[in-house]
Amino acid sequence: MKWPFERVVVRIPSRCYGYANYICPNLFQCGVCLSWPRGVNPKRVQKETAYRETVYGETAYRETSRTHAYVNYDVAKERIQDFLKTYYQEHADGHKVFVYADQAAEVAYRRQTAFYVMQEDVHTHDPELSEWIDSNTCRFRNLFYEVTDAFIQEILGDNEPPVHDAHDAFIFQRLYMDRKIKEADGEMVSHDEMRKKYPPELMRRYEIYFKTRDLVKPLPVRELKASCVGKLVSVRGVCIRSTEVKPLANVITYTCDACGNETYQPVAGQSYTPAFNCPSRDCVESKANGRLQMQVRGSKFIKFQEIRIQEISDQVPVGSIPRSMTISLTGENTRKAMPGDTVVVSGVLIPALRSGFKQVTGGLVTEIFLDAHHVENSRDENEDLLNAELTEEEIQTLGSENVYERLAYSIAPEIYGLLDEKKSLLLALVGGVDKNASGMKIRGALNILMMGDPGVAKSQLLGYVDRLAIRSQYTTGRGSSGVGLTAAVVKDPITGEYALEGGSLVLADRGICCIDEFDKMLDSDRTAIHEVMEQQTISIAKAGIMTSLNARVSIIAAANPSFGRYNPHRSIEENLRLPAALLSRFDLLWLIQDVPNIDSDKRLAEHITYVHRKGEQPQCTFKPIEMVLFRKYIALCKRKQPTIPEPLKQRLVEMYVDIRRDALNDSDSIFTSPRILLGAIRLSTALARIRLSDVVSEEDVEEAIRLMMASKASLHSRQPRIEKYKDPREKAFNVIRELLQESNKAPVKLDLVYKKCNQKGFTDQVVANCISDWSEAGVLSVDSAKQCIQSIV
Repeated sequence: MKWPFERVVVRIPSRCYGYANYICPNLFQCGVCLSWPRGVNPKRVQKETAYRETVYGETAYRETSRTHAYVNYDVAKERIQDFLKTYYQEHADGHKVFVYADQAAEVAYRRQTAFYVMQEDVHTHDPELSEWIDSNTCRFRNLFYEVTDAFIQEILGDNEPPVHDAHDAFIFQRLYMDRKIKEADGEMVSHDEMRKKYPPELMRRYEIYFKTRDLVKPLPVRELKASCVGKLVSVRGVCIRSTEVKPLANVITYTCDACGNETYQPVAGQSYTPAFNCPSRDCVESKANGRLQMQVRGSKFIKFQEIRIQEISDQVPVGSIPRSMTISLTGENTRKAMPGDTVVVSGVLIPALRSGFKQVTGGLVTEIFLDAHHVENSRDENEDLLNAELTEEEIQTLGSENVYERLAYSIAPEIYGLLDEKKSLLLALVGGVDKNASGMKIRGALNILMMGDPGVAKSQLLGYVDRLAIRSQYTTGRGSSGVGLTAAVVKDPITGEYALEGGSLVLADRGICCIDEFDKMLDSDRTAIHEVMEQQTISIAKAGIMTSLNARVSIIAAANPSFGRYNPHRSIEENLRLPAALLSRFDLLWLIQDVPNIDSDKRLAEHITYVHRKGEQPQCTFKPIEMVLFRKYIALCKRKQPTIPEPLKQRLVEMYVDIRRDALNDSDSIFTSPRILLGAIRLSTALARIRLSDVVSEEDVEEAIRLMMASKASLHSRQPRIEKYKDPREKAFNVIRELLQESNKAPVKLDLVYKKCNQKGFTDQVVANCISDWSEAGVLSVDSAKQCIQSIV
C-alpha cells in the first residue's frame, strides 16, 4: 500500500508564535524558521514571511517543535471510497449488509437526507483513517462529500434523481435546458460535465455527519480547550435554551438584469458579502455593467437552529460557576433538543471572530461554538426506559409482597424513620392519573410540603428524590426568582428577536421540581408558582410574546418555621406564614418536629453512628432496591391508568365530609377546600399504579386516607395550645344542651340548669341571656310558669 504522507519537522522559535496558530498542508509560516530534512523537496511548499490565511477548523499549535503529517488526499479519497463501498456488517444468519452503500442508495433516490458515518465502523475498517477524521474533521468531511457525490452519480448513472420539492425542480430544469442548448449547438456533453457547471453545494441534497466512537467519553464544557479546535469531540450538558428553526442560506443564486445569466455564490458560515457585478462574458465584453439580483427561489437554504447547553451539576467543581456554550444545529439535527433535556453532542469545535463592536473591543479573542454532527438526547433513553419490561430476575428481586413498603424504605435508607414521609415521596414520583374531560384538565401530579425544625433531614430527602427521579430540577428559595422558576424573556443574539428561556419548572416538565428553603422565597416570587401547582401551565405575556408553557411537574418543597423552631402556642398559619391559597395546593403537608425522647433519641444516635462507621444503612427486614431498578419500576408504574370503581366513591365522599366537619369544629385546623378530595383521588390512583393495577382497590383508598390523616395529625403539636376567645353564652348553651341530651329531650327544671352553669363558672345573668337568645331563635322553650325548659328542635 502506498504510504499516504511524508513527514516534515517544523521548528518554530518564540518570535513566530503569532504566526503558528494554524498548521495545515496549505499554510506555512516564516521561511527562515523551517528546517527541512534531507531528501525532502522544498519546492513542494511555498515559504512565506507572514501569516497568509486561516484554515477553517484546523487545530492550534503553540509548541516549539511539532512533527506534522502531510496527508496525500488523493490516497485518502481512495481509502474513503474503499470504506464506503466495501464495509459491511454480518448478521447472525450470515447475511452481509453493506451499510454505507445502502445509505448512498437511499440518499441517491431521495429517501434519506442525512448520511451518518459512524467512527466505530471507520475505526474497525481503517484505524488510521479514523484518526485523520478525528483530528481534521472539516477537511475530511469535504473529502467524504466528494467521494459520496461520485458514488451517488455512479448509482444513478444517466438517470436524474427524483423530484420531490421546488429545489429539485429548479435543478432538473437547469440541467434540462443546458442539455437542450448543447444539443441544439450540436455538442455532446456528458451528464457529469453539465453538473460541474453548478456548485456542488447547490446540487447536493444531503448532509454528512460523523458520530464519535462509543469509547470516547463525553467531555464537560470546561474541558474544551484550544487543543480541541477543529477536532471531532463529544460534549455533555443540559439544554437551557433553544431558538426557533430558521432557514440558513447555503448557496445564493443571482440573475443578471442585463444578460439574464445566473451566478451562484456558496456561503460558508452565517454571514456573506453579496455580489453586485455580473461576471459573465457577455456583460464583461459589452461593458453592460449588469447588476445581480438575488433569486430566492433558486437559492438553497438549510434548516438552522442554535441551542445553548450548560454543565451538569455533577461536572461543576466545588465553588465554580457552571459554564455554557453555544451549539449550532443544521439539517436533520434540528429539533432534537428542548430546554431541560440532557444531551450528548458530537461535533467540531470551531472558533468564530466576534462581530460588530465586540470585534473592535475584543481584538483577536474569538468565541467558540460546536458545529453539531450528532445529538443524543436523554429523553430518548427515558422513553426506552418507559417502554422497557422487567426481566424475570428483576421481578424476583422486587418480590411480589410488600412492594409498597420496600420501595418506600429504599428512598434514602440512610435516613432514620420518617416512613410515612417517604411513602408520600414515593407516590409523588409515581404520580396520579391526569384527567382531561371536556377540555377541563385535572392534574395527576402530587405536591408535597415538608416543614419542621432544623436538622430533621428535609433537605436530604429532597436531594435523594432529585437524584432518583428520571427528570428533575433542584433549587432553593432564596436563590430562585419568579422568572428563574417559570420563564424569562431573552433577546436572541443572532436574530435580535425576543425568545423564551424556560426556568426550573419548565425544565422539569413531566418530572419533579425540588424547592428547598421554601419559606425564604419572596412573596412576589412565590406567587409565580400558583398557576403551575394547579393548572400545570405557565402563562406568559411579555415583550409581545403571549403563550402558555407546559409545566406538568410535581413540586416537593421543604420549609422551616418562621421562628426557627415550631412554636406550639401559635397556629399553623402563624408558624409558616404561607397563604391559604398556596397551602391548599399541596396534597400533603408534613410537620416534622424534633421532640426530645430518650428511646427515640437513642435509636437515632445508634443509626447515625452506624451509618458513619459502615458507610451504609443498618440491616433491616427489607433490602434497599438499586436506583436503576427503582427508576425502571417507576417508569413501569406510570404506564398504568387506574380508575376508581363506583362503590369506593362513597368512601371518599364520607372522608371529605368528615374532614370538613372537623375543620369547622377545630379552630386550629388549616384551610380546607375541595382540593382535599382531589388529593385523596390522586393518592389512591398512585397506590394502584404501584401495584401495577388498572383498578383502585379499597386498600388503596384506605391507605390514601390514612396518609392524609397522618399528615393532618402531624400538624397538631403534642403540647396544648391556647384556645381562642369564645362567647360565654355559647359555652353556657353547650352545658344546657348536654343536660337536655341526658334527659332525652324531656323538660329540665331551670333550677338545675342554673346550678350546673354556676358550677362551670357562669353567672346567672349570662345563663338568663343565653336562654333568652336561644328562645328567640326557636331552639329552646320555657313554660309559662318559668319552671322548666325543653328543646324544640
